[in-house]
Amino acid sequence: MDDFTAVRDYLTGLQDRICQAIEQADGNARFVEDLWQRSEGGGGRTRILRDGAVFEQAGIGFSDVSGARLPPSASAARPELAGASWRAVGVSLVFHPRNPYLPTTHANVRHFRAERDGRTVAWWFGGGFDLTPFYPFDEDVTGWHRTARALCEPYGPDRYPDHKRWCDDYFYLRHRSETRGVGGLFFDDLHGDFDNDFAYMRAVGDGFLDAYLPIVERRRDTPYGEREREFQLYRRGRYVEFNLVYDRGTLFGLQSG
Repeated sequence: MDDFTAVRDYLTGLQDRICQAIEQADGNARFVEDLWQRSEGGGGRTRILRDGAVFEQAGIGFSDVSGARLPPSASAARPELAGASWRAVGVSLVFHPRNPYLPTTHANVRHFRAERDGRTVAWWFGGGFDLTPFYPFDEDVTGWHRTARALCEPYGPDRYPDHKRWCDDYFYLRHRSETRGVGGLFFDDLHGDFDNDFAYMRAVGDGFLDAYLPIVERRRDTPYGEREREFQLYRRGRYVEFNLVYDRGTLFGLQSG
C-alpha cells in the first residue's frame, strides 16, 4: 500500500466513525449520503444529517480530488509549484446543534500532494478543530483544550501552544475585531517526517470526538427559550461571514472548481 492510499483509507474510516458516533448521540436522525464526481478529477461523498433530536444539521464530507494545475490559493506561498499537478484528500465537518447551549463545531484533516513529470515535488498535512459556543461554559472550554493539549504532547512541548495560537489567529474576524469562537488547534503545510506528521494528523482526527462528545452529553438537554434561540441564529451569521470572507478551503474550492 502506498502512502497516499494509507491516508485515504484512514480518512474514509474516520468519516464512518464520526457519522456512527454522531448518529448514536443524536438518537433520532441519520446521515444521508451524496456521492459526487468532479469532471477534472476525483470525487467524494458528502453526508448530511438534518432535523435530529440534538443536531439541527450536521455535515461531514470526504473528498479525493485532483487537477492538472494548482489553483492560485495553493501556490501563493510556494510560487515554485505554480503549474504543477495536484491531488488532495480530506475530511471536513461542521455540526450545528439545535440547543443554543450546545456549541457549533468544525474540524478537518487533509493531505495534499503536488507533482511534476510524475514525481512528487511537495506534500503536506493540514487540519485542526475549533469550537464556537453561543453560551460558553468554563467546563466545556477547558475540557476541549485539555483534550487538544493531551493529543499534542507526544509531538513536543511547542506543538500545542503553536497550533493553538495558529487557530486563534486564523479564526479571527478582522473586520469585526472578534474571534469566531474559543479556538482549538489549526495547522497547515506540515511537512517534515511523513510518518510522524501522518500520526499527528490521525491524533487530531481521532481526538475530535474525545473533545466534543462530552460537551454534547452535558448540554444536549439544557432548557432554553426563544430568546436563546434567536441569539443562536444571530451568531450563526458570524460563522457564515468567516467562511465567505477568510476561509482558505472555500477559496481553494472555488478556484479549483
